[in-house]
Amino acid sequence: MTDEFLRPVIWMGGSRGDLAAMPKPIRDSFGIRLQDLQRGKKVHDSKPLPRLGSGVMELRESFDKNAYRMMYVLKLKKAIYVLHVFMKKSKARISLPKPDAVTIAMRLRNARIMDMES
Repeated sequence: MTDEFLRPVIWMGGSRGDLAAMPKPIRDSFGIRLQDLQRGKKVHDSKPLPRLGSGVMELRESFDKNAYRMMYVLKLKKAIYVLHVFMKKSKARISLPKPDAVTIAMRLRNARIMDMES
């Protein structure tokens, strides 16, 4: 499939810059999986996070003893919206730090508004 058939990606807030600042193995891993999503392929290690909002999904990666996350929403009409990319700093294995949850909620709200505009 050529690039003209890729679903567009919209980077919300500073998510693109946040990904660019990550170590190369993380950028590569998230980039490959994001391209798979653009081509309509299923990404088997993607995890739904309904508590953050309908359609919010998470990609996970580990590198050099750190945990990295990419949150995105796929179920909107116009594009894949990357909501937040960050290195998880929480010591609790499961919980999402509150500032990250607030960022995701705000960007999801904005993505839904953008998706409805013509």
